[in-house]
Amino acid sequence: MNPLSSISISTNLPDVRSPSGATTEGSAGFKNLLLEGLDQVNNIQVDADQAVQQLFKGGDVDPAEVLAAVHKSDMAFRLMMQIRNKLVSAYEEVKDMRI
Repeated sequence: MNPLSSISISTNLPDVRSPSGATTEGSAGFKNLLLEGLDQVNNIQVDADQAVQQLFKGGDVDPAEVLAAVHKSDMAFRLMMQIRNKLVSAYEEVKDMRI
């Protein structure tokens, strides 16, 4: 089972513009960094899922490698969730700031 396969990621994030109206390079880089990270986590989970499928089908797969792939997938997913939680927390702090 791949929990990320059912999640669609929208890449239509709003541009962060400087006061002059130009898109800042950091905003596009940060967006791309996050999307690349999500893609990497998804690829790790797909690889682990395929390894488990091969193991169940009786394929020529080392069970230790399958276990390592599943643990790697779990750690990557947990890290991604922690990053998401920190981003949401930072957003909420900024939203609650009084100017």
